[in-house]
Amino acid sequence: MRKLNDRALRRLDERLSSAKPVERLTPPPKGWIRAIRDGLGMSGAQLGKRMGVAQQTIQAFELSEESGAIQLQTLRRVAEALGGKLVYAIVPDSSLEAMIRDRAREVALRALARVSHTMRLEDQATGVSDLEARIDDYIRDELRDRDLWSDG
Repeated sequence: MRKLNDRALRRLDERLSSAKPVERLTPPPKGWIRAIRDGLGMSGAQLGKRMGVAQQTIQAFELSEESGAIQLQTLRRVAEALGGKLVYAIVPDSSLEAMIRDRAREVALRALARVSHTMRLEDQATGVSDLEARIDDYIRDELRDRDLWSDG
């Protein structure tokens, strides 16, 4: 399985951590386009002229952003017309390392539960500390990256 100290993974986790807490980046109630346009004192007609579209198109963009249906390409064009850049990211709830570690443990527990049940039937049950060692061994020796996110 992937090494948890993989440098690329850690670098990605570091980059993503700068976007946290994600609440800082929650769009304003009417969306970023409207908030920035209003903040600049720019009318919809003026933004439309900068983009080569009608004022009604700007209104449609703003409504589309507010509803979450705007296309990234459109948002990128609007951002440039407003003198900015579109920043886009998927920010996981926890670090990627933690997600991998938790998922590996979950998969290992599921696989070992079948073996554990058979051992209990044969009166060969093991203790909690032994189970932890078996989980670690399973993750290290048996689990492969391709198996980590397969549901089955």
